[in-house]
Amino acid sequence: MSQIQIAVGDQPQPLRGAIAVVTGSSSGLGKQIVLDFAAAGCRQMVVHFHRNRVAADAAADTLKLLDVDVVIEQADFAKAESAAEFVDRVFTKWPTINTWVHCAGADVLTGQAADWSFDEKLRHLIDVDLIGSIRVGRDVAERMCRRAAAALQEFPPSITLIGWDQSNEGMEGAAGQMFAPVKAGVEAFAKSLAQDAAPHVRVNTISPGWIRTAWGEQSSDYWNRRAADQSLMNRWGTPADVAAAATFLATPTHSFMTGQTITVNGGWNRRHRSG
Repeated sequence: MSQIQIAVGDQPQPLRGAIAVVTGSSSGLGKQIVLDFAAAGCRQMVVHFHRNRVAADAAADTLKLLDVDVVIEQADFAKAESAAEFVDRVFTKWPTINTWVHCAGADVLTGQAADWSFDEKLRHLIDVDLIGSIRVGRDVAERMCRRAAAALQEFPPSITLIGWDQSNEGMEGAAGQMFAPVKAGVEAFAKSLAQDAAPHVRVNTISPGWIRTAWGEQSSDYWNRRAADQSLMNRWGTPADVAAAATFLATPTHSFMTGQTITVNGGWNRRHRSG
């Protein structure tokens, strides 16, 4: 069952009038983030996809029902030229972007990639999640800094990258050996970029824990128990939990937040013993 949620009723709109770009927003965490941004008042948004145009169209149609002006853009962040062209197209359309969430990441746990070798999975993660985040983050920050320095934006823009809650602690198994070094690199890059982008642009990282996206929806009883046991809240996290953190970081009233990593994992349960 999908964990995507749409806010209904009267909601506070801390992002009223903001322009947002969310990569990887055709499904999963990215789709939930654009829906939350719409509920928070964003009325202009970019939906990005890599291969699944049908899912991107569906996400855009939902946003249009929420009165959002949507642009759909494709890019492969494993390729430098594709990443650069994507950023250029977006800033040509909307030079003044208020918040950019780089949620695009490689899925090597489900689908065809699940059968790849360890080396193939690792290389793909490095290309998409690490190098892709660095390429896009540097380009976006430079453009945002130029605009913000010229005082052409209503409130300080923000960039949010996606890490992993176990990147610094480590996790056993092939998945831990792949994702931990890659996502630790993303978190380190974000903190370094924040040093250069301040005070004009804020750069932060969200590090999710066990979040029930595509892999979690088909996981075994063992992983279901482990996800609940390792969280003090005793449950899987949802895309909505991550989207709430993304909205928090994008909100202009939180303009003192930069160079930070927000962990969204329900609190780490130190009493848990895997096995």
